Amino acid sequence: MKATFLASVLKSPPPRTLSPSAAKLRLLKRLRCTLRYEKKAWASGARLVAGVDEVGRGSLFGCVVAAAVILDPAYRIRGLRDSKLLLAERRVVLAERIRERSIAWAIAAVDAARIDQINIYHASRVAMLEAVKRLAPAADHLLIDAVRIDCECPQLSIIHGDALSASIAAASILAKVERDRLMCEWDAVFPDYGLASHKGYSTPKHLAALRELGPTPLHRQSFAPVWQNPVPQEAFAFMQEDEPLDETEQVELAAEELAG
Repeated sequence: MKATFLASVLKSPPPRTLSPSAAKLRLLKRLRCTLRYEKKAWASGARLVAGVDEVGRGSLFGCVVAAAVILDPAYRIRGLRDSKLLLAERRVVLAERIRERSIAWAIAAVDAARIDQINIYHASRVAMLEAVKRLAPAADHLLIDAVRIDCECPQLSIIHGDALSASIAAASILAKVERDRLMCEWDAVFPDYGLASHKGYSTPKHLAALRELGPTPLHRQSFAPVWQNPVPQEAFAFMQEDEPLDETEQVELAAEELAG
């Protein structure tokens, strides 16, 4: 009997190892998205608590998008959770409800060129800060997914915040819907890359297109899968049709930016 048992153990396949992304999704599904962080902020005297999140940090193409949302304590939006756990159609429905029922919401983006200049981490923080600045009325307390931003407003950084805080989840949904919309628009400009389907992320189809065609001007040139495929892009010359500024014009533009 022992021999039979040992034989069955030896023949059984090894336990399946989850990929990091699959393991993270499994964890997020177990977390409960509630108002407990918002309630603590309200109890401390805050009245306009904003959730803040970004979308697109891991994409190879285009901007990173951030959103900030101040939920109305008097109105509960059912179904709020991390945007990664929602079907696209459900995200669109919830985004409309968030825009209609929130006290305030705002969206901001940082483009690929700026991402290449300051790196994606800092670009994400810049986008978040800009979204917060655009809120009207302004927030008096921030709940932010995983990071802190350069803002004097009291803030709490929450790991997996988009799966735990309803306000952060609302922000993640708005940012995701907006970025997906932008990717579909750019898909019409660069149809060979499949942006509408993978939203610029590192999928086999996207990587194959990069190997064959090279990057577009809107790919993040500082990301390894992009700079490793530097195919000349004569086809995108229309993106550089404007004549370059001469030296005098460059000085005048710099002066205007400093004055502004």
